[in-house]
Amino acid sequence: MYGILVDVTRCTACEKCVAACVKGNGEDYWEAEHDRATTKDGLSSHRVSTVLKVDYGRFARKSCMHCLEPSCVSACLVGGLSKTADGPVVYDQDKCIGCRYCMLACPFHIPRYEWQNTVPFVVKCDMCVDRLALGQQPACVEACPEQALRFGDRDSLLSQAHALIRQHPRRYVDHVWGEHELGGTSVMYISDVDLASLGWPEADSSAIPDLTEPLVHTTPFIGLGVAVGLIGLNWIVKRRNLLMGGADNQQTPENEHE
Repeated sequence: MYGILVDVTRCTACEKCVAACVKGNGEDYWEAEHDRATTKDGLSSHRVSTVLKVDYGRFARKSCMHCLEPSCVSACLVGGLSKTADGPVVYDQDKCIGCRYCMLACPFHIPRYEWQNTVPFVVKCDMCVDRLALGQQPACVEACPEQALRFGDRDSLLSQAHALIRQHPRRYVDHVWGEHELGGTSVMYISDVDLASLGWPEADSSAIPDLTEPLVHTTPFIGLGVAVGLIGLNWIVKRRNLLMGGADNQQTPENEHE
């Protein structure tokens, strides 16, 4: 299974990874830059990765974490999101019904919606799955001039991360973000500062699908109940209007003479 290891100590916030991502997704760079200035975290339908300040002098790339047990996949009613065997969480717009449950379910608040389009879709990083099929690295990894991003087998990256922490105990916090949180993620981080600003929960947090699946399973029944209620209400209103209309048409003798 593929993964990406982010070394926060190496990131200089040059955003070349973001520029490569925008270009790789066929988006307009200037629209993406405008979104960076107007959205809270820089993510938008034009910009599916960003670089955030996490501490004084420290920055980190943020995009889809490609969770091992993705809550967005669990929350999707129609299979529009799926976790591939290679690691990326991918989106199929042909299946999407626009419910946006994935946006509510994601603990990192990653998926974005094309609010500006007449026919909108959900947008998120797919780890450049098309490039992976050609044996290439994700565009962001290839573009990073500081080697702050490493791509490869997730287990191998974990071994590298722990080796770096052992070799440089004063440089890194003894923790790999994404190794265990929320069931584990395919995008992981090592750092010398805390990464809570990126949305990381407690290290022993359980996978979110445990919470989302009950809601998804009951949604059809909730929808059916609402539909039956609306049909019943419609019948009551129509019958009431019919009775009131009949009463208005019954004129008294006095009214007839007038």
